[in-house]
Amino acid sequence: MPDLSPLDNVNRLLMTVPLRPLQGDRFQPTGFPSLGAATYQTKDGPKLLVESTQSMANRLEATCWDTTKNKPVAALDGISHMTVTRKGAFLTDSMLEAHRLNSPYLLEGKDRKFFDNLKAELGGLEEGPIDRRKLAEVLLKYDIGSLIHGVFLAKKDLAGGRLRVARALSAFIEASNATVAASGGVKNDHVNPSGDTKSGFGNVPFARDEYVADRIDCHINLDLAQIRGYGLGDKVERLLILLALYRVRKLLDGDLRLRTACDLEPVDRDNLVATRPAGYKLPSLGDLESAVKAAIAECKGLMAHTTVTFEDDLKKTNNEKKKDDDESDDDEESDNETDK
Repeated sequence: MPDLSPLDNVNRLLMTVPLRPLQGDRFQPTGFPSLGAATYQTKDGPKLLVESTQSMANRLEATCWDTTKNKPVAALDGISHMTVTRKGAFLTDSMLEAHRLNSPYLLEGKDRKFFDNLKAELGGLEEGPIDRRKLAEVLLKYDIGSLIHGVFLAKKDLAGGRLRVARALSAFIEASNATVAASGGVKNDHVNPSGDTKSGFGNVPFARDEYVADRIDCHINLDLAQIRGYGLGDKVERLLILLALYRVRKLLDGDLRLRTACDLEPVDRDNLVATRPAGYKLPSLGDLESAVKAAIAECKGLMAHTTVTFEDDLKKTNNEKKKDDDESDDDEESDNETDK
């Protein structure tokens, strides 16, 4: 079983994991609308954001989900989460939703049963300081991931929209001394090279910016003080820490193909050591799976798998309606697709 005692007297578990492209030297960073790649200058030179904190949270949580069965992976059987069905079929799950329990499919539907239950169980938090232990107990019951990745219940009827939990586990990927590796290509139309490009015909040349860097690092931060601050007891604390470590190890052991042209791997996957506490080695995935299963069993009575329905119409915004109308017009130019 993994030894967590080295973490007992520290407030943070910090790791910096060197990465490298799986093949060659080039990689494609994340891009942002109207900005492109996020480059910035530091005292140590130019740097580049390869993957944002928000995206890494999604990737960490995805390690826990079995997409073929629409349920948590077998090792995590028994953890709390909420499934949403529509017309008798799977629609989504709190583990897949961007804001977990604050998903509109859980809180905005005509079926108010869960919302009313949540409001009742959080009763007493409408005024005065938030009872974080009470909030944590409710989140543990319905969606344990909210205690790891954070949640903001931004509803007036839920304590005036003041119920929020910050991320306890966060990560981002950053490249140092990064420079542009410019390239390009052409979309060929061998039938009609001079065709109307607005309609999708013809040859279309394009430029492409990838990057090379002296170093690529995945930075990981687990807030142990926050987990202890929930006040949920030793067994739940151990479960939350093991779940966080499981996510990190499974992500680093698995697929770090972030984009078509961004396929990374740890430089030394077998020797993932923390910078704080210094020398703490990340346990193996096998050891973490066994420990997580045991910890889930010990906390089983505190967690539930809840299923709700969402039968509302999936309405489009006015902008989306206009977009559909525009795209139905043969003379309207369609949006260009880019590899994000």
